[in-house]
Amino acid sequence: MIKQPNVILGNQHLLVTMGSKGEIFGFFYPRRDYAQNMEDSVACIHDGSHLMWTNSFEWTAKQEYLEDTDIVSTELSHESGLKISILDFIHPEAPFLVRKYRISSTRGFHGKFFYYMNLDAGEMEKKNAAFCDPDEKLFVQYWRDFHIGLTGVPGFDDWQVGKMMGTIWWMNAKYDMEDGVLQKNREDIGKLNSAVGWDLNIKKNGSSEITVLIGAAKGRTQLYKRMHEICSQKIDDMFENTKDNCITWLSGRNVLSLSGMNNDKTTQKTLLDAYNRSLLTLKLLNDPKHGSFIAAPEFDSNFEMCGGYGFCWNRDASEVLASLLHSGYPGYCEHFLNWCKSTQFSDGSWFQRYWIDGNIAPAWCNFKNTTQIDETGSTLQLMDIYYQSIEGVKKADFLYGMWVTVLHGAEYLMKRSANGLHEPCIDLWETFPGIFSYTNASVYAGLLSAAHLAEEYDESGLAKRWSKRAETIKKNTLEKLWIDEGYFAKGIIDEKLDTTVDVSILGTFVPFNMLNPQNPDERDMIYTIIATIEEKLKSKINGYYGIRRYENDNYIGGNPWIVATLWLSKTMLSLANTLNDEKGTEKERQQFIEKAVEYIKWSTRGTTSTGLLPEQVDKHNGQPAWAIPLGWSCSLMIDNLQLLDSVFK
Repeated sequence: MIKQPNVILGNQHLLVTMGSKGEIFGFFYPRRDYAQNMEDSVACIHDGSHLMWTNSFEWTAKQEYLEDTDIVSTELSHESGLKISILDFIHPEAPFLVRKYRISSTRGFHGKFFYYMNLDAGEMEKKNAAFCDPDEKLFVQYWRDFHIGLTGVPGFDDWQVGKMMGTIWWMNAKYDMEDGVLQKNREDIGKLNSAVGWDLNIKKNGSSEITVLIGAAKGRTQLYKRMHEICSQKIDDMFENTKDNCITWLSGRNVLSLSGMNNDKTTQKTLLDAYNRSLLTLKLLNDPKHGSFIAAPEFDSNFEMCGGYGFCWNRDASEVLASLLHSGYPGYCEHFLNWCKSTQFSDGSWFQRYWIDGNIAPAWCNFKNTTQIDETGSTLQLMDIYYQSIEGVKKADFLYGMWVTVLHGAEYLMKRSANGLHEPCIDLWETFPGIFSYTNASVYAGLLSAAHLAEEYDESGLAKRWSKRAETIKKNTLEKLWIDEGYFAKGIIDEKLDTTVDVSILGTFVPFNMLNPQNPDERDMIYTIIATIEEKLKSKINGYYGIRRYENDNYIGGNPWIVATLWLSKTMLSLANTLNDEKGTEKERQQFIEKAVEYIKWSTRGTTSTGLLPEQVDKHNGQPAWAIPLGWSCSLMIDNLQLLDSVFK
């Protein structure tokens, strides 16, 4: 089932996704991409006659992050006078989710508080085993070396290890809760669910607190020991440590002022909050062990409506790493590039996408004409960007250790562009086979980046050879893909020029710099590309405009994308920066800045209530759509705000 989160939280061992009412959608342990151990996890209250599920329409919700942290506050209100406050955070060191519930009532309440779970330990919906240890007040479900446990403070009074089979439906924990009393079955195997319960006796205008702790371990003994240790710690101390960890990490960022917005403090704060939230989100999408990044937390693991997002694409990750590098976090870049070194294929290329440990992921780009050549171009460009950011012995050591990787990658691009344009492959949207403006620009950038590294490595012959090919690709792209209407064609598909307007043609300037704005003719080309995209791809939602990927896009209904919109605004701001010192361009420069700000503001309107940036915005209602949060969206928001900060200085 597809469940798009409103919030995510995690630490180095655990990633959790949740809905807007505090229901858990994903519990990823021990990695960001595997295993998704939880199908359903939500609290409910029994009032003596029926269950009140906290994720039902009966409750109104307000959910937000505590400022500059990954700690989540959810407030639920019911017409009966019941209110539930949930404070969710991840333990600072262990793979444990801490859920602090405070239940209050304006009328008084006597009933039950239940916590329900449908676990798939190890991402297996069958062959699981579970038991409840009443002496330790601990529930455990496991498969092989995946052990998921639940305990509470205070300890729970009631429990049911349930079996999800129609032939013995009365054993199902979900049905067992309906009368307010659980059967206390202690253990079972197969396809399971579970519930634990506490008595609730709340006086008028009073409250009761229950903390639920859900943790993971590789074995039973380790889980027990972790539970004992964590239960011995004060909840408030764990909370403060988690809060301090977030604030300390965020303090390493390059601080923005956005001084040009001092007259609009509300927008200024919104954008600065978006900057901080985007950085914190990227941290959660990173795998600290391997250095790679998932594109987004997985929400369609059965590939019902898409190919899934819980994998690492070099293209997306290169955008993310460049953003983090420019934000004051260079360590992520070095770690990721070492991962790239180990994942490169023997022919010098990189695959469509990977599991975060470097194994190739499920893909539909397995053949020569369905590979994504831009993945290799993007990776080589990132290597050069990082190289230029470091100094001294570290710089020399990096190039020495990475040279063979660069050499193989550049020669792969040479082989795939022997005719002066890249050979047929799949486009960056992973939909169309052909020869594309964007992909040619990525090959151009990859070869020029490799050429610079070759010069630094005293391989001037290779540098000249790669540079010459890059210039040939640029020349041919301009001659064969630029059309009289004033923009680059999408590409050549089925041996015919496809003049569909595609936002990815911005890649010829940002990020691949094939077009040089210092050249008057090429600057004019950038102008007309921007104008064409605005004319053809604008989509009005609630009075404001976002940008679609390309004409007649029908993926998930053809919504405007945060990526497409922020890509256009980044192009505008990058161009505005180049016009800074030129006479006669002040009006154009200011127009680009003002338009860019409107597109950035549109993007912030499309976030979740907690500020997470999605991939898309629903064209009918303006709500966040599809992958949430998307790392590429976050990186573009960071880039935009850094550029906006610079144009104000």
